[in-house]
Amino acid sequence: MKMRIWLERAVVFLFLCLAFSSPTLQLDQDFKDSAAARPLKQVEENVHEVHCSRERSRAAWQIIEEYLMPFVEKERYQISPTCRLHPDNDLYRDQEQHKFHLDVNEWQCGYCKKKFYEEKYLDKHFDNRHYDLLNVSNSRCLADICGALHCDLMLDSTVRKTKCNPAAAARNQHLCESLANSCFPVIEGPSASRLHEIFLRQFCDAHTCTGNRKPFSKGHRKRTSITYIAISLLILMTVPLFYVFVYLYQRGIKRGSQELKRISRNERKKKPY
Repeated sequence: MKMRIWLERAVVFLFLCLAFSSPTLQLDQDFKDSAAARPLKQVEENVHEVHCSRERSRAAWQIIEEYLMPFVEKERYQISPTCRLHPDNDLYRDQEQHKFHLDVNEWQCGYCKKKFYEEKYLDKHFDNRHYDLLNVSNSRCLADICGALHCDLMLDSTVRKTKCNPAAAARNQHLCESLANSCFPVIEGPSASRLHEIFLRQFCDAHTCTGNRKPFSKGHRKRTSITYIAISLLILMTVPLFYVFVYLYQRGIKRGSQELKRISRNERKKKPY
């Protein structure tokens, strides 16, 4: 009898345990399912996210164009596509080439011809509407070499006053020298050797905390501004007008003197003797 009662109590106890543990098991399973689904959802939401600064990539390309390419063009040197300075290794190069600055407050998308008041809105338009035109298959972020190229000076001139970090300077110098070795191998000939030396002087030597070396010491490409073009056109239009005015003025004086001479002669002829 006691055994029967004990068995009945054991069965009731097991039933109660299962009844209370089922919701807990279900909650645990739901939590696991939710945790498994969350990363997938985050991936789907961030599918258009590109971890590459467009602003710093643009600054890096401006520096390459202004402070390096004049020397490369002078040497008629072809930069290898494996070089990180090559245009094909700029993630945003194609989009930047389809950006048109029509007026002071007018920017146009070269893909769909839509216009914007500021460049930053055009950049957002590229990110949202023309993301599919980016070649994200390879890691080609030009901003990654900004440290070697002194992009901070291009973006903010006040960075010159900040305290120098020796570790960061050494790291950037190492990256800079690696670029010089990979893009302009001295074994390729005199042109590559000269460009290798120019690159070291132009960019790498300034990565020091002594303050004795300045970046871009070899000079840069002269920019042709809109103001300069307008002034030049104005001068070209004014000079011919000036000469025409001088010519007409001298002609008028000459004609006036001839008239005076003719009048004086006529008066002499009419004088009675």
